[in-house]
Amino acid sequence: MADTAVPQLWTGDLAGTLDFYKTLGYTVTHEQTRPYVYGAVQDHGCALHFVPAPKDTALPIEHVGCLVMVDDVASRHQTFTAALRARYGKVPAKGYPRITRFRPGQSRFTVVDPAGNAVIYIQHDEPEEVEYGGSKELEGLARVLDNARILRDFKIDYKAAFRVLEVGLGRFRAEASRLDRARALAALAELSVATDAPDRAEQFRAELRAMELSDEERIAVADELRASDDLAAWLSEK
Repeated sequence: MADTAVPQLWTGDLAGTLDFYKTLGYTVTHEQTRPYVYGAVQDHGCALHFVPAPKDTALPIEHVGCLVMVDDVASRHQTFTAALRARYGKVPAKGYPRITRFRPGQSRFTVVDPAGNAVIYIQHDEPEEVEYGGSKELEGLARVLDNARILRDFKIDYKAAFRVLEVGLGRFRAEASRLDRARALAALAELSVATDAPDRAEQFRAELRAMELSDEERIAVADELRASDDLAAWLSEK
C-alpha cells in the first residue's frame, strides 16, 4: 500500500470548521474536544484533519493549508459553488470563508475556510511546466498580459493583476498591437468586476467598444470580454 500524507490544518472553532466542510460535501469522520481538540473530514477518498493552533501561536489571517489534486476541477468548483450559494444566499467571494472564481481552461481554484486555511484544488493533469513569471519569449504589452494572467489565475491576486495591466497598458499603448490593446481592456473589465469596481469595468468596455476592430479581432477578444459578464453573473446569481 502506498504512503498517504494527511494535512493537519489549524482551527480556532472546530465545530464551525467541520460544519463548513460539510457544506462542501465532506463527511465528518472524527470530532472530539477531550482530552484534546481534533477533527477530520473526508471526501473522494481525501482526508483533511484539524487541530488547534500551537499554544501561544495566533492563527494567521490566511495561509495555504494544502493542495488537493482532483480528476475534474471544473466539476468540483461547480459543486462547491452551488453548495455555498445555497447556504449563504450568494457566492462568498470575499473575506472568510470564500471561493475563488473559475475561468474556462483554468486548472485550479482556491477555497478559504472560516479559519483562514486556503485549500487549493488542482486538476491532476495540470501541465508540469507552468510559466509562473511571464514568458521570456514575449515583450511589451503581450508580456504584461501574460504576467497578469499568472497573477490572476495562479496567484489569485486580482488587485496585483489589475495594477500590472493598467500600468502596462499605459506604458505600451502606443507601440502595442491593436489586438493586444483590446485584450488588455477586456481583461481590465473582468478584473474590475473581480475587485468590486463595476464603474471601472464599464469604462473599459466602453473604450473597447469604441475601438475599430476587424471581425477577426473582435472574435479573438470575445471570450476575454465575456469573462467579465460571466464573473458578474457568478457573483450575483441566487
